[in-house]
Amino acid sequence: MKRRTVPLDAHAAAHVAELFRAFSDGSRVQIVSALMEGERNVSALADLVGVSESAISHHLRGLRQMRLVEGRRRGRQVFYRMTDPHIVALVRQGVAHVLED
Repeated sequence: MKRRTVPLDAHAAAHVAELFRAFSDGSRVQIVSALMEGERNVSALADLVGVSESAISHHLRGLRQMRLVEGRRRGRQVFYRMTDPHIVALVRQGVAHVLED
């Protein structure tokens, strides 16, 4: 049986667009990919992604505001991790799509 879909209202469509905008920068995608492997601090993310700690912090701020990542303070360091398994699945689907032959 074919399932009928109803178009999204403007509010929901804007939220979906905002979510996908979070992945419109390669560095942010690399950050998310690294965090999918486990918690990391800003310094470790900067080393993995190859950008400055300042740039990593800037990207993390936006990802935190969208509630895609969260931080856990340990002493003076903050360790970040992914918060939503739906986002992890979405990124994995995107990677699989791009890597298909």
